Amino acid sequence: MSKPTPMMTQYLQMKEQYKDAILFFRLGDFYEMFYDDAILAAKELEITLTRRDKKNAIPMCGVPHHSAKGYIERLIEKGYKVAIAEQMEDPKMTKGMVKREVVQIITPGTVMDDMISENESNYLACLFDAGEDYIIAYSDVSTGELKVTQCDETTMLNEMSSIAPKEIIINAALPSNIDQHMRLMTNVVSLYQSDVTFDITSNLSAQLQPAVNLLLSYIRDTQMRALDHIDQPIEYAALGHMRLDMYAKRNLELTESIRLKTKKGTLLSIYNQCKTPMGNRRLKEWIERPLVNKEQIEDRLTVVRLFNDEFLLRHQLREALTYVYDIERLAGRVQFGNVNAKDLIQLKYSLEQLPRINELLNPFSHIVSGLEGIQSLAPLYQMLEESIVEEPPTTIKEGGIFKDGYNITLDEYRNAQKNGKAWLAALQTKERERTGIKSLKISYNKVFGYYIEISKANLVNLDIAEFGYDRKQTLSNAERFITEELKQKEALILGAEEKAIDFEYEAFIQLREQVKAYIPNLKRQAKRIAELDCLQNFSEVATNNNYTEPKISDRRVLQIKDARHPVVEQVMERDQYVPNDCLLDDNGFIYLITGPNMSGKSTYMRQVALISIMAQMGSYVPASSAELPIFDQIFTRIGAADDLVSGQSTFMVEMLEARNALVNATENSLIIFDEIGRGTSTYDGLSLAQSMIEYVHNHIGAKTLFSTHYHELVGLDHSLDGLNNIHVAAKEYNGELIFLHKIMPGAVENSYGIHVAKLADLPDEIISRAGHLLESFENYSIKDLNYVGRDDRKKENELKAQHKKVNPDEQVIKESQAVIQPAFDLFSESENNAVISELKQLTIESMTPIEALLKLQQLKSQIK
Repeated sequence: MSKPTPMMTQYLQMKEQYKDAILFFRLGDFYEMFYDDAILAAKELEITLTRRDKKNAIPMCGVPHHSAKGYIERLIEKGYKVAIAEQMEDPKMTKGMVKREVVQIITPGTVMDDMISENESNYLACLFDAGEDYIIAYSDVSTGELKVTQCDETTMLNEMSSIAPKEIIINAALPSNIDQHMRLMTNVVSLYQSDVTFDITSNLSAQLQPAVNLLLSYIRDTQMRALDHIDQPIEYAALGHMRLDMYAKRNLELTESIRLKTKKGTLLSIYNQCKTPMGNRRLKEWIERPLVNKEQIEDRLTVVRLFNDEFLLRHQLREALTYVYDIERLAGRVQFGNVNAKDLIQLKYSLEQLPRINELLNPFSHIVSGLEGIQSLAPLYQMLEESIVEEPPTTIKEGGIFKDGYNITLDEYRNAQKNGKAWLAALQTKERERTGIKSLKISYNKVFGYYIEISKANLVNLDIAEFGYDRKQTLSNAERFITEELKQKEALILGAEEKAIDFEYEAFIQLREQVKAYIPNLKRQAKRIAELDCLQNFSEVATNNNYTEPKISDRRVLQIKDARHPVVEQVMERDQYVPNDCLLDDNGFIYLITGPNMSGKSTYMRQVALISIMAQMGSYVPASSAELPIFDQIFTRIGAADDLVSGQSTFMVEMLEARNALVNATENSLIIFDEIGRGTSTYDGLSLAQSMIEYVHNHIGAKTLFSTHYHELVGLDHSLDGLNNIHVAAKEYNGELIFLHKIMPGAVENSYGIHVAKLADLPDEIISRAGHLLESFENYSIKDLNYVGRDDRKKENELKAQHKKVNPDEQVIKESQAVIQPAFDLFSESENNAVISELKQLTIESMTPIEALLKLQQLKSQIK
């Protein structure tokens, strides 16, 4: 292999320092990549992979520097880091190798500008192994937010799930199970070490500082600038909000749907009435971190109630918020030093709305304290209004940023430019008249400066010397000339233009420093506006969807009337959704729910959980009335899915989720268990399900919704005082199954599994055979397999042994054929006079189909 050139040596030395990043190496107007970086980038960016030259067949690809941002963004989205190496010298002014340096490392957790979603926070997290516990320090570099907490392993996993960082740095190798969890959140997990300490002036616990120092060191090393834009760290307690573990967030689809991994079909999608990016980010945080402090919850509800009552106030506030840009990130960019003039114009437009917002809220400050907290920041607005033009350029090195009259010196430079150009126009007119060539023109380019251009056809009869023209450049169809007079004006014009651009750049840097003085106040206003935006959003959603204000109970009572699922009802026609009630208190805190598949058991359980979360967010809820306790945690076990990444089967995932609830739940928790025990044999599943219910009842006392197809469990209400049976009503009519979606007291009579299979359009032969087998199994179970209580283990084992000796499909059919089924006389007046009497009094013509079916079910249950 030939010896590398000086330039490639320079590249290889840089690459050695930044092995985990794709190195964008500036060569003139391009960023070039070489070797493995080139092969990877060409594939990911779908650009051409070439070779440097025939002698050195080095893989190479490149992108134009002016459009590099889009390419970098694509790499960041795919989870790569990008190191930017810039030319630190002007190649025209340098002899030999141009000096180059890496000026920034862009990573998924440190990306700025518009490469990140405006409606989501972009967190970089440091997961610091502190021995017995973990410390989490995380920051959104785009806003400067920095928070830190210390917690145990279980709480850490839940907290990291809430933070959802785009990038994680660790101080030590993680155990394999934790490492797997982290890589489910992001594939950018980096081991990083640093002994650097920072001056942390906030009252931060000493044991938390190493994690904060490591995080700040990583930000400084990647951004390669001072950390003025990062706020002082805020220490918080991870248990200061309702705990929602990763299973609950996934199963309840709070911010991401299970199937499509999008916002559609989530609780977040319901609250789509925020007007600012700041509000949208805060909303996501509120959904994933419901409050557990009653006073804070009621403070939010009070503001929502005000906005509901004062429609005009809400409407005017929403209109004002429409013109408020992302103050939080604009302030961050000012601090970071990458703000441009367009950003400052957006900041000015936002500041223009602050007095209006304050004016709207002040009259109601006596009703709701804190509403008057918006400050106008008039001096900053005036500064920006007097300085920057309404439509400035994107870059800050091309001039054209400031208004005329802003600065006397700048005005002088501009007058020189303006007068110079007027003189050029006059000179062009004069030369046309003098030479008689009407197509003569005076033009400019960066290489040759100003020149007089004459076509070759017009040069035939022209004496150049007579007119004092000196040849400057020859083209295929024209000649370019210069005169002594034009040289003098060129120096004046170009000098003024260059000086004006330099002056504007320096003036803009000074203006940016002046704006920095307002950053702390700007961030306070941004936080308050984000909260107001969320609360007006709650009001708008409540009004549009007919939500009601929840009552936060001190009695540990959950009583919801006409509860609805906030997401499901959105996809149904108006008034089609069937609402249901729920009552859980200290006397009856477990619902055992039975009913056929597709009847709505899961929807019912989810809506109770979602309504509880909405209430603790400070939002109104989809119900006619709701009294709710404050839940410290919500646990869910819903659905079935393999965790292939962790190598866990469906049943193992089910058991892990169940364990998480049973170990960590308290009497102030809500547990949602849907079909526990389906992933194993009938007897194993039944035993586990019963044992879990008993454990929750006897040892935890948490409010629990437990749905099951094990109808053998319905007898538990005789031995567990805190358990009540309910079921989702469904009726069979002419061989078809009708779902009523109504919660009724008591246990369901049938599971209707074959009916659901028929709805799925399984082949008739399968349906018929299944019905035949079901009959034989039911006859067999009626005879021998009644509910097994806690004191009947010996009998249960005996029955299992019997089952192994017979074939239900043959032996049981023979036994069932010998059973004489007594005739049943529906109209036996001696036993059913009350039923008959009630039937005679019914006015069927005034009843709806559902009312008729429910009444029929009620009468049937009364027949002896």
